[in-house]
Amino acid sequence: MEQPLLQVIGVRKAFGGLLAVNDVDFWVPEGQIASLIGPNGAGKTTVFNLITGIETPDAGKILFAGRDITGCPPHVITRAGIARTFQTLRLFPNLTCLENVMAGQHVRTKAGLLSSILHTRRQREEERQICDAARRCLDKVGLWHLRAELAKNLSYGDQRLLEIARALATEPSLLILDEPASGLNNVETARLMELIREIRDEGITILLIEHDMDVVMGISEWITVLDNGRKIGQGTPEDIQQNEEVIVAYLGKEEEDFSWNSCN
Repeated sequence: MEQPLLQVIGVRKAFGGLLAVNDVDFWVPEGQIASLIGPNGAGKTTVFNLITGIETPDAGKILFAGRDITGCPPHVITRAGIARTFQTLRLFPNLTCLENVMAGQHVRTKAGLLSSILHTRRQREEERQICDAARRCLDKVGLWHLRAELAKNLSYGDQRLLEIARALATEPSLLILDEPASGLNNVETARLMELIREIRDEGITILLIEHDMDVVMGISEWITVLDNGRKIGQGTPEDIQQNEEVIVAYLGKEEEDFSWNSCN
């Protein structure tokens, strides 16, 4: 296994009487595509919220690149190098594609309020750099030709790609994708899978939640499985496909002829 970039150690989170995440340990190898899977209600999104600072764990630690980020606010975690997309799109619908992606660069800007008011040379140079970065991100996802289009006018599949472009604009070393293939057709899903591989090849580690098992088994190099808030499996796709406890969690019983395609 490659060196872990992200380590989740004994993390626990309860909401009232519901224990959503129960002493979960897992890691994400640096430079790989990793998936966090499990049945509905397994605690996957809660884990993502804990990693990205939306929720604070009741116990345990989260280490990123060797740094303890447990309980840090989202903007600090983003600046540290973790970017995220959401299952429900969170774009700025009345801004253009270019403006949406430029907004992702906010955590990397240094010019202050006074520089912006005076429109100083430093501020103008930084604005040019932001535009260049946004162009590269839109190019990466294939949306540069739609840069002047309002986000709300894009197709659903292109809106998904725009959200990934905005996340890339934060210059992450770990990109977290929550259900990126949700609502996509077969052509769009194939395009997404290729994009995820390209992002990984550029040195960005990927962690995703995904219910489409064709996607999970087709691109993942490392998989962690949750059920009822606890980890029940971790390993390569081959390991997970042969894990009886994981199969039982998905079906509620053991079946010899189980196919992962039936989980889609």
